[in-house]
Amino acid sequence: MNQKRITMKEIAIEAGVAKSTVSRYFNGGYVKEETREKIRKVIEAHHYEPSAAASNLKAKETKTIGVIAPTIDSNTSSRLLTSMNAYLKEKGYTVILIDTNHDINDEIRSIQYFESLRVDGIILVATNINLIHQKLVHESQIPILIVAQHFKNGFSIIYDDYRAGYTAGEYAAKMGHENILYLGVNRVDEAVGVQRRKGVIEALEEHQVPRIHTRETDFSFSKARKVIRHYLKDHHPTMIIAATDNLALACYKEITEKGLKVPEDISLIGFGGYEVSELLTPSLCTIRFDYKLAGQMAGSTILSLIKKEPVATTQVIGFELIHGQSVKNRRKKSLSSTTS
Repeated sequence: MNQKRITMKEIAIEAGVAKSTVSRYFNGGYVKEETREKIRKVIEAHHYEPSAAASNLKAKETKTIGVIAPTIDSNTSSRLLTSMNAYLKEKGYTVILIDTNHDINDEIRSIQYFESLRVDGIILVATNINLIHQKLVHESQIPILIVAQHFKNGFSIIYDDYRAGYTAGEYAAKMGHENILYLGVNRVDEAVGVQRRKGVIEALEEHQVPRIHTRETDFSFSKARKVIRHYLKDHHPTMIIAATDNLALACYKEITEKGLKVPEDISLIGFGGYEVSELLTPSLCTIRFDYKLAGQMAGSTILSLIKKEPVATTQVIGFELIHGQSVKNRRKKSLSSTTS
């Protein structure tokens, strides 16, 4: 007598897991190693083989791309995501977007959710890459592209944060500033929190700037204002270099509310190249990354990964220094005083 064929539902019951977990197991989605082992033992005990129809489910394109972003309301994220969506839409794909509000655990859940939807590819605009991220990418049968953080074990598109930071620090030093504050963000963010900061500080040190201070905040305008307000009570820098334009705008607000002027009293440099920075008087000196290009590159790369075409493991987005009018040349003053 032939043994009755076990169903996926019965496998789930016997393994003590949800049916959706068994489905993820067969479709190459993320399942914890301990759970995978339970399912595998049940399958082997019953000599279960998934039907050809079930095996071919993943082979069918859904024409959807899952995009996970830490925020959608920042200027940089908006430009990146708009460009990415436009590119993929033109190629016949629909983008499903999840905003994680900088919650790394939500990023993990979002990757698993997109795998259950059987999207064709996933783009993660990351703030951090930890061991769980690496495990998910390694085990997933869906192509996953990381944007904004370097991922040495997979595919990533990054901004040239170290060199951008170095360029900003070097410019500040060459303009004669000798008392500089760097306002950075949490170093959990490898790109902005570590590499950008490292570039700025190393440039200042190499140009022998005598007084270098650092303070840390998050990406929010309100928190940055509090940090700068407290700092300016006892310190009088001639320059503040802020890790983002949003933080630079918070500094601008606190400087003016203290009755000081930019750049006469305190000069400012930001990162991002926001359009609003040009509307300030004086306009903000900033490092501008090509977010539109980054979005197009991300769209093009994920489609190449889906088609199994060769792709560079790391692609780097360049930048330019927009001088604006928010940096005072303090060397002019010293030169005029020595010649008089």
